Amino acid sequence: MAVDRLLPSSDAEDLIALARDIADKVLDPIVDEHEKDERYPDGVMAQLGAAGLLSLPQPEEWGGGGQPYEVYLQVLEELAARWAAVAVAVSVHSLSSHPLLVFGTDEQKQRWLPAMLSGEQIGAYSLSEPQAGSDAAALQCKAVRADGGYVLNGSKSWITHGGRADFYTLFARTGEGSKGISCFLVPGDLSGLTFGKPEEKMGLHAIPTTSAFYEDAHLDADRLIGAEGQGLQIAFSALDSGRLGIAAVATGLAQAALDEAVAYANERTTFGRKIIDHQGLGFLLADMAAAVATARATYLDAARRRDLGRPYSQQASVAKLTATDAAMKVTTDAVQVFGGAGYTRDYRVERYMREAKITQIFEGTNQIQRLVIARGLSG
Repeated sequence: MAVDRLLPSSDAEDLIALARDIADKVLDPIVDEHEKDERYPDGVMAQLGAAGLLSLPQPEEWGGGGQPYEVYLQVLEELAARWAAVAVAVSVHSLSSHPLLVFGTDEQKQRWLPAMLSGEQIGAYSLSEPQAGSDAAALQCKAVRADGGYVLNGSKSWITHGGRADFYTLFARTGEGSKGISCFLVPGDLSGLTFGKPEEKMGLHAIPTTSAFYEDAHLDADRLIGAEGQGLQIAFSALDSGRLGIAAVATGLAQAALDEAVAYANERTTFGRKIIDHQGLGFLLADMAAAVATARATYLDAARRRDLGRPYSQQASVAKLTATDAAMKVTTDAVQVFGGAGYTRDYRVERYMREAKITQIFEGTNQIQRLVIARGLSG
């Protein structure tokens, strides 16, 4: 079902219509097969890039779309309503491009940004490690100055698009403590960089998630983004935007589950009536619809603050927490609407429920979001 959106301009309406059309024609017909077979959707990211959907909020001077963040997030929601794994990959690509866009030099931007924003180069975000997930300051992967550049050693984990990406926004230790972490732009074909086999995940099967291993990998000095020791500032700056991306993805996933549940409830009959006409089920669907609308409102509020240049970190955490918890509840309730059929792989709601769970975990667990919100309340 098409969502009735309040958009800031006719251009934005056209972009949403374009995204919906591409999602319906390119993503929806192949998603079930690719997720079932855990097969990578070759060419899909390039198609999205060619349509300009990978660079909507970026400045036009670098080849971006120059659109408000609230418009980009609603495009992301439309993609997620058809294929959550692809929408996550789009969000991560935007997250991976953010450090160069905000903290890179003009020379670095001119060299690398156009290919990123056109979709010619697809990015991955490499922050987490086996022993450093929510506690990013505990990371141990090292970058040591040598031979006019850096030598990288260590491992990273939970990399969306790992082994498939053309570049990796890497955070590695160049000194001691929380101010001893720096940001680097690593080419995917760097000698000394290898990847583990894809994780066997609960959901999002079509896009690989892997570990990465650096063994005496030499990186040129001009690949440092920002200043040495600025890494955590850069990482957390990008994560605020990334959390909004995941909130939009979760909302799209929840909307898809709601649409499937409403359609089924209008077709299935029991005791001589459509099941949607039974008050108990009708109220359940009403609560699902309210949860989806609330999720959308929270991410749009945060996005509009971002667009106005106002602080939005706390609102981003509220949006991520609200939208992903809503996605988990709505997809679970959708399975309930389908009854026993919903527990089978004959219907998409079973997959939606599995996919929703990870949204409560990545880009900062929802427990971390509560911590961020609480700290904001304490001043």
